[in-house]
Amino acid sequence: MKRWLILEDGTYFEGEGFGAATNVSGEIVFTTSMTGYQETTTDQSFNGQIITFTYPMVGNYGINRDDYESIAPTCKGVVVKEHARRASNWRNQITLDEFLKRKDIPGIAGIDTRALTRKIRQHGTMKASIVSEEDFTHAYDQLKAVVLPTNQVEQVSTSKPYPSPGIGHNVVVIDFGLKHSILRELSRRNCNLTVLPYNTPAETILELAPDGVMLTNGPGDPKDVPEAIEMIQKIQGKVPIFGICLGHQLFALANGADTYKLKFGHRGLNHPVREIATGRIDFTSQNHGYAVDGDSIDPERLLVTHVEVNDGTIEGVRHKKYPAFTVQFHPDAAPGPHDALHLFDEFIEMMDATKEKR
Repeated sequence: MKRWLILEDGTYFEGEGFGAATNVSGEIVFTTSMTGYQETTTDQSFNGQIITFTYPMVGNYGINRDDYESIAPTCKGVVVKEHARRASNWRNQITLDEFLKRKDIPGIAGIDTRALTRKIRQHGTMKASIVSEEDFTHAYDQLKAVVLPTNQVEQVSTSKPYPSPGIGHNVVVIDFGLKHSILRELSRRNCNLTVLPYNTPAETILELAPDGVMLTNGPGDPKDVPEAIEMIQKIQGKVPIFGICLGHQLFALANGADTYKLKFGHRGLNHPVREIATGRIDFTSQNHGYAVDGDSIDPERLLVTHVEVNDGTIEGVRHKKYPAFTVQFHPDAAPGPHDALHLFDEFIEMMDATKEKR
């Protein structure tokens, strides 16, 4: 089945369709991950985006029951060089093709993903469409008229609170589009988790008397979530905070810093991050299109703890007065290296230390 990928600048690619036979539009991005396509496609931080995989073959080990980062993925589409029609792995349950059909997500194969990635790196992320051959003629005009949504966190956050019981620290998790791997890492440390919607007021959070608050990852522009910024301002100093990805950006905004959109973002599993205090280099999993502006950070409030080795962008901050720290990368990995898992242990230690002072 012939299918077309059309970019906002007028570039188009002819390919072969797989997955759902639907037409979609969204922001096209690329990830340099060599594995982990199941985790990537189910990561809610890709909400509304068409994901280009730079690795040449995708789908060769299928889809399994263990590697979901969400049950209802909201990415718009998948672009690959070669789609493996047959999956071979002892954990395989269904093929990538069947999975995308079930989730109503279209895929397109046979694309020169190297040329596509070079274009995105040169011109930045842009709108794109995946369309069938019969709809190709009018697709570009329709794409130009598309307005990308700004309520992405609202689309992916849980609408109602829910528990994940444990016997350890009482942790409130604010869901901006969380990855299940964050819950797994906290559960492995015996935390008693209560997951709350993104717009939960500070008063409701504090009524639960948490030992700590986790600010999760999520999609889109952090400035589109002003209620979360206000909430963070009200809870910091009252409870330990650990933020990841979007949670990191929101925490920075809540403390007077600014954020900006990256030209093509950081998406992949091999991003080197330096911890400033020790010089330690961790290879990290990343998926974000916005970053904290280092020049806007108030040195009286925040200490920069981590930087990206490749481009020097801010990868972590710690509050100078309150028990709170955040990182731009994903220490939970899934997929990716586990170099930074120790940050979850640091969160536990922070909650322990805060308890001792009370």
